Amino acid sequence: MVREIVRTIARMAVAGVLLGAGLVFATPASALPQTCPPTCDQIPATAWPAPASIPLNSHYHWPQLAGIAVAAPAPRFRFEEFCRTPQLPGDPSAYAIAEKAVVGGPDGQWQLQAQIIHWRGDTSTGGQSAQSVFNAANLALRLCPVTAPQFAVTLTTDSIDRTAAVLTAPGMIVHHYVLSHPQSSTVSELVLWNTTAPGGSAQVPWPSGADTVADAQVFDAMSAPLCKAYLSSCG
Repeated sequence: MVREIVRTIARMAVAGVLLGAGLVFATPASALPQTCPPTCDQIPATAWPAPASIPLNSHYHWPQLAGIAVAAPAPRFRFEEFCRTPQLPGDPSAYAIAEKAVVGGPDGQWQLQAQIIHWRGDTSTGGQSAQSVFNAANLALRLCPVTAPQFAVTLTTDSIDRTAAVLTAPGMIVHHYVLSHPQSSTVSELVLWNTTAPGGSAQVPWPSGADTVADAQVFDAMSAPLCKAYLSSCG
């Protein structure tokens, strides 16, 4: 009971930090849902990373993500669930089109989630929404050890539009990638995690040595499809 109270206070403190950092979302009127053809209400199949480009595909043979994607009306990043990140008021994601694809598995096996969040309409406002959601997530990720003390966070890529991190906790490891793509008013997420029994280990090791998958390679696999799906968003 005491531990839960402490965690609740910590989450409230994190929310205060996020709000104090100016990450209270103000959604402009133009970011509200607009009238457009039915296809605007879906994420294009071409927007998803190719299965062959996703880490560990040689073992798991990931499916075509568009084929298993479902609507995500209240999108949250997977790490926010692990880290118990408090939800802030006025989140622009509430006015976005979002879908996620999840591939589950038993303990000891890697699981996968990919998610795409897109804002319709003018990219001058949609791009701002995408970047603000990314910025808030980036800060919340750094605060994960506060809201979920069992986790340690190691940033492997920390850039203005992309973040990669490894989250570790007893019996769990998470590889997290989030990309902001303001040119197309889109945020793309890719996360792989493995949960084991106490004292256990992943049955398939994360690639290392000569087989290491560079963060840049993963981000290229996430960004290139967005350029194809949302025409004229890339030069």
